[in-house]
Amino acid sequence: MNKVFERLLSGLFLTGQILVHLLQAKIYRINSLDQMAFVGPASLPIALITSASVGMVFTIQVAREFIYFGATSAVGGVLAIALTRELAPVLTAVVLAGRVGSAFAAEIGTMKVTEQIDALYVLKTDPIDYLVTPRVIACALMLPVLSILSLLIGMIAGLIISDVFYDISSSIFLDSVRNFLKTWDIVVCVIKSVVFGSLIAIIGCNWGLTTSGGAKGVGRSTTEAVVISLIAIFITNFFLSWLMFQGTGSAVIE
Repeated sequence: MNKVFERLLSGLFLTGQILVHLLQAKIYRINSLDQMAFVGPASLPIALITSASVGMVFTIQVAREFIYFGATSAVGGVLAIALTRELAPVLTAVVLAGRVGSAFAAEIGTMKVTEQIDALYVLKTDPIDYLVTPRVIACALMLPVLSILSLLIGMIAGLIISDVFYDISSSIFLDSVRNFLKTWDIVVCVIKSVVFGSLIAIIGCNWGLTTSGGAKGVGRSTTEAVVISLIAIFITNFFLSWLMFQGTGSAVIE
C-alpha cells in the first residue's frame, strides 16, 4: 500500500513536469504522431463495438418501459443524453485504460528494468520529453475523437433497434434527440474525454517509470496501472458530473 501512495505522489510530480514541458513546447512530434496512431485508429474497432453494443442494449431496456408509459417520443433523447454525458466518454476511457494504459506501463516498465531509461539520460535525452509527453498528448487528443465516434455509432445502433423492434420511426427518434440534446452535453463529453485520456497516459507512464523487480515487476505495474486508471476515471467522472450538472435539468422537450 505504501508503494501505491509513493507512486501516486510520483504521478503528481510527473504531471507537473509534463505541464512545464508542454509550456516550454518540448514536444517530439514524430513520437506524438506515432502514439496518436496507436491510441486512435488502433483502438477504434473495440471502442465502436463497445458503443454499438451499449446503444442497442440501452435502447432495448429503455424503449419497452417508455412505450408502456406512453413516452415513445423520449427514447432517442434519453439515449442521446446517456451516451453523451456518461456512457460514451466513460466506456471509451475504460477501453483505452485496458488497451493503451496497460501497454504504456508494460513498454516503459520494460525499458526501466532493462536500463533503457538510464541510457536515455546518458544520451542527454529527457524521458519525459521523449516517452511521456507524446503519450499524454496522444491520449488527450484521440480519446475525444473516439468518444464522439462512439457516440455516433451508439446512436445509430439505438435508432436501428428502435425502428426494427419497436416501430419507432427514425424521424420521431431524431426529433427526440434534437429536443433533448444540447451543445453543452457535447462539450461535457469532450472535456471528460480529455481529462480521462490524460489520466490514463499519466498513470500508465508513471507506473512504468517506477517499475522495479524485473519481469515480475513489469507484470505487477501493468496490472496496477489499469486498476488505478479505472478508479481514477470513476472518481473523476463523479466530480466532473457533479460540477457540470448541478441544479435542475436542461434536457426538456421544447
